[in-house]
Amino acid sequence: MRLFAAVLPPEDVVQELAAEVARLRRLPGADGMRWTGRAGWPRGGAADWHFTLAFYGEVDDGLVPELTARLGRAASRTEPFRLALLGGGQFGRGRVLWAGAEGDLRTMRLLAERAEAAARKAGVPMDEHRRYKAHLTVARSRDAVDVRPYVEALHAFRSRTWTVDEVVLMRSNLPTSGVPGEQPRYETVARRALGAAG
Repeated sequence: MRLFAAVLPPEDVVQELAAEVARLRRLPGADGMRWTGRAGWPRGGAADWHFTLAFYGEVDDGLVPELTARLGRAASRTEPFRLALLGGGQFGRGRVLWAGAEGDLRTMRLLAERAEAAARKAGVPMDEHRRYKAHLTVARSRDAVDVRPYVEALHAFRSRTWTVDEVVLMRSNLPTSGVPGEQPRYETVARRALGAAG
C-alpha cells in the first residue's frame, strides 16, 4: 500500500484554508490549476489537506505493523508543538502551490526526521534524504504556471494556532477512473499520540 506520515490540521483550520482557497480560485487562470480536494466533497469545498512528514511510497503489507510501531515510538519521543498556517509559496516553477506554516517548525522538522528514520528501521526503502520544508499543497499544474498572484494573495493568510498532538499514518489511493482532475483518496491507517501519552 502507498503510505506516508502526516500532520493533519484540525477541521476548523481546514475550513479557514478552504475559504482562502475559494478566494484564490476566483483569480484569473485558476481553471488551469488542479486544486486539491477530498473525495465526495464538491470541488472547491473543504479539502483533505495535510503536512506530509515522510513519504514512504509502496510499502509491503508485511512491513506495516513494524512501521506503525516504530512511528509510534518516534511520536512518543516528540513533544506536542504549536503550529499555524501562514502564507504560501511554490515549487517547480509553478507546478505546486502550497500554504506554509509558522510555529515550532524545529520540532516539526525533528518529527519528520524521526518519521523517516522509523521507516528505514522498519525496512522500508527510502529515497535520498531531503531537508524538510513544512508545506501543505493546495494546487498543482502539469505545466509551469505563473502562480505569483496566488502566492501574493496567500501572503497575508494566517490560520489560528493549534497544538499538534499526533502523527497519522495515511494511505494514498491513487485515482483509477481516468477522469481529469480526480484527486487521490486518503485514509487513516494509524494515529499515534505525541509525547509521553504516546
